[in-house]
Amino acid sequence: MFDAMSALSGRDVVCFSNDWDGDPLSKMHIMRILARDNRILWVNSLGNRSPRATAGDARRAAKKIRDAAGGLREVEPGLHVLAPLYLPVYGGSAVRAVNRLIVRLQILAAMRRLGMREPISWSFLPSAAPIAGTLGEELVVYHAVDEFSAFSDASRHVRELERELLLKADLVVTSSEKLLASKSKVNPRAVLVRHGVDHAHFARALDPGTQVPGDLASLAKPVVGFFGLLADWVDLELVRAVADAFPRASVVLLGNAVTSLAPLRGASNVHVLGRRPYALLPGYCRGFDVALTPFRLNELSLHASPLKAREYVAAGLPNVCTDVPELRAVPGCTVARSRSEFVAEVGRALAEGGPRRERSELVRGESWEARVDELRAHVAVLLDGRRAA
Repeated sequence: MFDAMSALSGRDVVCFSNDWDGDPLSKMHIMRILARDNRILWVNSLGNRSPRATAGDARRAAKKIRDAAGGLREVEPGLHVLAPLYLPVYGGSAVRAVNRLIVRLQILAAMRRLGMREPISWSFLPSAAPIAGTLGEELVVYHAVDEFSAFSDASRHVRELERELLLKADLVVTSSEKLLASKSKVNPRAVLVRHGVDHAHFARALDPGTQVPGDLASLAKPVVGFFGLLADWVDLELVRAVADAFPRASVVLLGNAVTSLAPLRGASNVHVLGRRPYALLPGYCRGFDVALTPFRLNELSLHASPLKAREYVAAGLPNVCTDVPELRAVPGCTVARSRSEFVAEVGRALAEGGPRRERSELVRGESWEARVDELRAHVAVLLDGRRAA
């Protein structure tokens, strides 16, 4: 009988995910922990859409080529990154067959170099579907963290690719109840493992020795803050309503903007500071009085489990959220069901004061280590079932 630790220890894992050098998302947290006891081959993103004729996509394409030229690299002990070359198109079966061949050959070559055999393939992206299950795997895992077909720029083939991956998977891991309900219709071997939090990192916001960065410290108090990608799923009209309701407060947004910021124009108390390194986020959280999770309510957010919610709470911050179902399950979050209620809850949080250590303690038990223990247990059950059969 497999115990939870041995089920995911001393194994080889091929992980299909986002590019390694992006912001630390759930995938990176999970694989970093698994790399303590396993060897990980991290395969950079194969993309979920075809590129467009934009400067941003041109820069990404150039970076993909540079990364691929760098070859296989060990970025941390036990964790190796491969940036495969591929044709970034999803429209035709011929192109997809070529991609399957060239990417598979690159991964097999990396596996040979690392001495990997019978790996677990752990896919976080539907675009891994043509490759997953063709590497001589012991297990195929699909870890669904978003409703990928609901992204506004998703390829129309994403739904088809995900179904293919769901049917191949020995285990489907989902990060929200809505994803569990959706994916289990295709594959009943689906389980729920919610996102965790890097508690020790964000709790540094409560340490008196943590400095607030100068660009934030110089702004008028109180500070209503947000960090994360400024994409079309962020309700900037709602952010503007907060700014207008509290004109003496500074509303601070940290993150790259990949959508129009037009709703914020003319608001002198809104400060868009751009992306800041993950290492500095506790300092910014220390300078916040209230945090926001202002997601639009659509198919993408209704299936999502926003990482930042637990991170804000770990920093001790009051976190006012729109009514995303998974946020109802996060202790320390205040869910508002309308725009007026959202603004009122921000006002209440400002009146009650800022970060509190007791709020941070609410999510101490929801660490990424605890979530990986859940994953180990699910893999152990699967392996036991195979042995019994």
